[in-house]
Amino acid sequence: MLHPETLESYRRMTMSERLRLTLAMTSENGPRMFRGTTEQIDRRFQLLRIQNDDRNRRMLEAIARTRKTNG
Repeated sequence: MLHPETLESYRRMTMSERLRLTLAMTSENGPRMFRGTTEQIDRRFQLLRIQNDDRNRRMLEAIARTRKTNG
C-alpha cells in the first residue's frame, strides 16, 4: 500500500505526467524482469499475474457492491 501523500501526489498529476512516469519506470525496470534463469523469470511473471488477477477481482467486487447499493 502506498503512503497517502504519495497517492495524493499521483492524483494531482496530469495524464501526461502519469504516462511519462509509467514509461520511465518501465524503461528502467523492464530489463530486470528478464534477468535470471527461465524458472526465475516464469515465477516472476506468474507472481505478477496472480497480483493482477487479485487486484482485478477486488475491483470487480467493489463495483458489484456499489451497483447493489445504488441500483
